[in-house]
Amino acid sequence: MNAGAWASLIVTTAVQAVVSLALLTLPAMAPAAAQALGVAPALVGAYVALCYFAAMGSSLVSGVLVRRLGAIRVSQFGLSLCALGLLLCAVPWLPAVAVGALAIGAGYGPITPASSHLLARTTPARRMALVFSVKQTGVPAGGILAGALVPGLALGLGWQGALGVVALACAACVPLAQPLRRALDGDREPGERLAPVALLGPLRMVLRHRPLAVLAACSFLFSAVQVSVTAYLVTYLNQTLGLTLLAAGAALAVSQLAGVVGRVAWGALADHGLGPRNTLMLLALLMGAGALLTAALQAAWPTALIWAVVALLGASGIGWNGVYLATLARQAPAGQAGVATGGSLLFTYLGVVLGSPAFGALAAGSGSYRLAFAALAVPAALALALLVWRALQARRETLREATK
Repeated sequence: MNAGAWASLIVTTAVQAVVSLALLTLPAMAPAAAQALGVAPALVGAYVALCYFAAMGSSLVSGVLVRRLGAIRVSQFGLSLCALGLLLCAVPWLPAVAVGALAIGAGYGPITPASSHLLARTTPARRMALVFSVKQTGVPAGGILAGALVPGLALGLGWQGALGVVALACAACVPLAQPLRRALDGDREPGERLAPVALLGPLRMVLRHRPLAVLAACSFLFSAVQVSVTAYLVTYLNQTLGLTLLAAGAALAVSQLAGVVGRVAWGALADHGLGPRNTLMLLALLMGAGALLTAALQAAWPTALIWAVVALLGASGIGWNGVYLATLARQAPAGQAGVATGGSLLFTYLGVVLGSPAFGALAAGSGSYRLAFAALAVPAALALALLVWRALQARRETLREATK
């Protein structure tokens, strides 16, 4: 990899980590924030759903915005919106928190398509899965920061102070990225029009290409698992197992760290071992097993065993994105990785929008977070079935081509 490729990887990973921290700050201290706002902690699902609802829309426009403004400039706008959203969430009024969630989501949505555009342009094909996986470690890295720092900040500065500190971190990253813009945004096309019809292009691309459509459907299911783990693990461990907020936050950090390690390991395995599709199948299998084991956790279990279980769920339920995005970039038409990613992320974020409140509703309706975590095995199983079906279909297509 040349200097430009390394610069793209470092910048995109750092930005991904910061916006991930921004989105997960409120869930990481949900019990404390919910008490101050006078709502049930399970409503964190509504907050996450609002974030990703806004991310759905901003990810669709991101392909055009990246071509017109450049990936670094779009990332700077995303960081600024996240900072603004965090400050709005610090206002102890539910409508302000709702608007803040929408702003955070609008800032979060374009980050992955912008980074995919940069990495697809600078990464050799033989290293695609590994490089995309390394970049996607920014998501669980943000989760590690959220789990390790936010509960302590909330105890020391209050939940509003914690939001303010993370908002400052987002704002500080904007000028830090500026020196890189000339080199990395050199391919921008200022004349690109932001026409409404162009916004449907990413969606049409995904729906018209069966491999992309299957990957998008799997991302819908996987993301429902991932966001439920990230948003509700602290609340589950705190309220069901009786762990302290700091201990539950530490377990969240462990799961996110496993996601970081997993993303790199899965990327290497996909590039040099099983291949992307088989790796995604393995991830779906491990995801279901991790969900069931997490649902079975007991307060009397040793801390090391609890951490091992949440690490398994984190490595699979959080570690799938890099292999998925690299596979998506490979399947996309040449030069259209950012557009394909933006269209696919509509389905990814829809999984979050529907999955997070569904998890919260199941937990609240049944009175059991255990049942809700066990239910996460269902989308994992559905994704595995889809991947197996597509693999069999691809094999038949290859045989037909060979006999012509």
